[in-house]
Amino acid sequence: MNDLPKQPAVPDPANELASDSSSIDPRDFRTALGTYGTGVTIITAVAPDGKPYGITCNSFASVSLNPPLVLWSLGVYSSSLAVFQNASHFAVHVLGASQQALANRFAKSSDDKFAGVDWTPGLGDAPVLAESVANFQCRSVNRYYGGDHVIFLGAVEAYAYNAKDALLFARGTYGRFLADDERKKTP
Repeated sequence: MNDLPKQPAVPDPANELASDSSSIDPRDFRTALGTYGTGVTIITAVAPDGKPYGITCNSFASVSLNPPLVLWSLGVYSSSLAVFQNASHFAVHVLGASQQALANRFAKSSDDKFAGVDWTPGLGDAPVLAESVANFQCRSVNRYYGGDHVIFLGAVEAYAYNAKDALLFARGTYGRFLADDERKKTP
């Protein structure tokens, strides 16, 4: 006889949340999520052959101050997924209000998104872009599968920031934060 409490069977996470009979319209759900304003980042890493990779991402978030951890997610069908899964390090760049063109550039598929972009190799050779509002150089700690995305957890090993305005994204458009005192000055 075993006196230990019985634990429920752990469901397969890939199927636990999936439902062919969901009443939620994916397109409308995406529109609802778009009401939440986010910062705009570019995540970079380097492939084993030394080629730099980067993607525009708005799923970046802090996880912990001690230890310093951040996360971001990437779609499982992304052509650069293998690069990020195999990289020892990645860098997160918070874009400035004047960097909308750079955000658009890294949001699209291209053979060389880095052509003409000022960057230097950082920890693990992950590209560190010049002129971002902040950057976080991270050691890749773990990956978690969540629906149609992979969630990357990184331990921040170095960071830098400045006082420039950050680029924001909400309702399908770019913008910037206006403090209450700035809004009062606007006619």
